[in-house]
Amino acid sequence: MLNRRIAEILRSGKPEETLVVQGWVRTKRELKGFAFLEVNDGSSLGNLQVVINQDLPDYQEILKQINTGASVEVSGVLVASQGKGQSIELKADEVKVYGDADPDTYPLQKKRHSFEFLRTIAHLRPRTNSFGAVFRVRNACATAIHQFFQQRGFLWVHTPIITASDCEGAGELFSVTNFNLKNVPKTENQEIDYSQDFFSKPAYLTVSGQLEAEIMAMAFTNVYTFGPTFRAENSNTSRHLAEFWMVEPEMAFCDLEGDMDLAEEFLKYIFKYVMETCPEDMEFFNSRIDNTVLETANNIINNQFERLTYTEAVNLLEKADVKFDYPVSWGADLQSEHERYLAEQLFKKPVIVTDYPAQIKAFYMRLSDDEKTVRAMDILAPKIGEIIGGSQREERLDVLEKRILAQGMNPEDLWWYLDLRRYGTVPHAGFGLGFERLVQFMTGMGNIRDVIPFPRTPENAEF
Repeated sequence: MLNRRIAEILRSGKPEETLVVQGWVRTKRELKGFAFLEVNDGSSLGNLQVVINQDLPDYQEILKQINTGASVEVSGVLVASQGKGQSIELKADEVKVYGDADPDTYPLQKKRHSFEFLRTIAHLRPRTNSFGAVFRVRNACATAIHQFFQQRGFLWVHTPIITASDCEGAGELFSVTNFNLKNVPKTENQEIDYSQDFFSKPAYLTVSGQLEAEIMAMAFTNVYTFGPTFRAENSNTSRHLAEFWMVEPEMAFCDLEGDMDLAEEFLKYIFKYVMETCPEDMEFFNSRIDNTVLETANNIINNQFERLTYTEAVNLLEKADVKFDYPVSWGADLQSEHERYLAEQLFKKPVIVTDYPAQIKAFYMRLSDDEKTVRAMDILAPKIGEIIGGSQREERLDVLEKRILAQGMNPEDLWWYLDLRRYGTVPHAGFGLGFERLVQFMTGMGNIRDVIPFPRTPENAEF
């Protein structure tokens, strides 16, 4: 007998088909002579209704074992449903209970639970409608990312999780050590003696795969990374995680204009793919989480992104008839309120801001001819602010060396990065997309901790 996923059955199942389904019971209703089960296997938002007739052998004993949360396998035949809410249902010929769930202790009963509560049971929250929808959309986003780059001839490269460099220069790094923390070796100056550590130097969890991606782009032209990154940032906010996933393409023979074009095309592709692949889940978010979800997606897909320089953005913000919490001035980084004003109120669509002041951006960004700005770009989206950050990289050896020194860094630590400029250097560019921020933006979920299966945040590494 054919074992079928519930999404496929609801989409294309026909009466009189015999099949087997496996899943978890969402609800049970007992009536005189028969019972209804709602069974879900995670493949869709919708449940399959199962009808168990009292003629089934061991009918009463089976029903005693079945409660919300129990895992079951049901064999039977599809029939046209007489009730509301579904066109077909499964008439059970055999029911096997794999694991019961005590109704007195199982925390997911038929009622709405707060997201705060569900974070405390992250091992069970994927069984809820909200998180089932989140993780199906997350999966579709990941699929779209790989499809987008693979269709365009990009090579997926695996950059290291453990690194000795701080790509962003932020200093918010998780250290990796093999030392016994009760007896850390010290030098004569009472500093930590890293020469005795596993890597013979300080090592950290990566904050970005960009620098290593640049190495690969210098051989394969177009590459991308997609993997976990880490920030030891003590921020308990709805927008920060200590562990999150990043997508980072890197393109040789590419300037900032090409970088912006690819980033815009990339975002549109992902939203279009998810709208086509997960329409039921997106409708759910629009009706239950944020009633602008579909409007936002269509806004991304159908609008050409606005492009302006940082200087133009600052001028517009200074003229705005709005009192910002943070004052606007040339040379200061744009705050979230500034970014959202530009995208939500002024242009009402995504905005790409370019050419930021050099002193507020990383050393690897290409210095402009004015020597005051760098060829950087951020994509600002309504509701969330910055969603993509990128730049044309500095390909000139002498300029890069000066930038490294100006930011108080040691060029010897980046000898290999400088070598890329010594041997066959080319203009190149890339960008980074925070994957969870994308999923949060797409689904309308209010907290980034609710778009990753097991969030890592200050004082929280459960599960």
